[in-house]
Amino acid sequence: MTTTLLRTADELHARVRRGSRAVVMTMGALHEGHATLIRAAREIAGPEGEVVVTVFVNPLQFGAGEDLDRYPRTLDADLKIAEEAGADAVFAPSVDEVYPGGDPQVRLSVGPMGERLEGAVRPGHFDGMLTVVAKLLHLTRPDAALFGQKDAQQLALIRRMVRDLNFGVEIVGVPTVREEDGLALSSRNRYLSPEERRTALALSQALFAGRDRHAAQEALRARAREVPATRARAEALSAIGESRAAADAHAVAKAVPGAPAAVRAAARLVLDEAARLQPPLVLDYLALVDPSDFTEIEDDFTGEAVLAVAARVGTTRLIDNLPLTFGAAS
Repeated sequence: MTTTLLRTADELHARVRRGSRAVVMTMGALHEGHATLIRAAREIAGPEGEVVVTVFVNPLQFGAGEDLDRYPRTLDADLKIAEEAGADAVFAPSVDEVYPGGDPQVRLSVGPMGERLEGAVRPGHFDGMLTVVAKLLHLTRPDAALFGQKDAQQLALIRRMVRDLNFGVEIVGVPTVREEDGLALSSRNRYLSPEERRTALALSQALFAGRDRHAAQEALRARAREVPATRARAEALSAIGESRAAADAHAVAKAVPGAPAAVRAAARLVLDEAARLQPPLVLDYLALVDPSDFTEIEDDFTGEAVLAVAARVGTTRLIDNLPLTFGAAS
């Protein structure tokens, strides 16, 4: 398969469409995470459909002092990765092509959901992101668009935009791809020195610690449901040295389901230790949120949640997250 490079919307619209079109939107500097998205898009489009990868470094997403000028631009390498992963075309427009009148006077506003977490740290970022995603959806006219779950808040906002504004497109989230040491794949990882990378591993390690704490609590709760809280049973357990286990199980059973506070505490312990490393990890936020609106969940929460973290190591800012499910109390 030869991947076609397209520079203008007219070139894209002149293509004869056969079957469905799946689009993967990127800012370039493609890596295995993007390749995973492209392969997933290929499966969705099928052999008769079309996969289009957009490569556009959107200036509206970068605030003052952020890395717009040094953001990597590697189009030749991007074309090779896109082709190997199964893309039919790469749409790499110029800034003038996307914003022909200069900075757009009309932009999308994310509202309260986009003003939390990433939106609070990077004011205006999500307005710029949604504006360019809306434009690229109109320009590429896909049946499905795929985005990585690593940018969980971005994915949630895009889904909300598509629903609220009646875009006729399916939004597909693809699980985060990680390197062997657990670090989530990111175009910004290349900025990290070996020492900074060791510190940066605390992001994923903190999430894994929270996940493991959550799993342990859920296992205790499941065990508690199998241990009757009777005096006779407690005496029998005590006789074989299991009284502590029984007490722990019943304590968890009586506690709030899932204990989100304990999950946060386990993750924060790892991040606090990383803050004392050289170079240190500088935390922007650690949050355990409801993905429907990205507000912090309460201790009686049940359902899907996202444990999210963002931090700086040196001059590089990284984000990561893990989905968790909090079961109903029994």
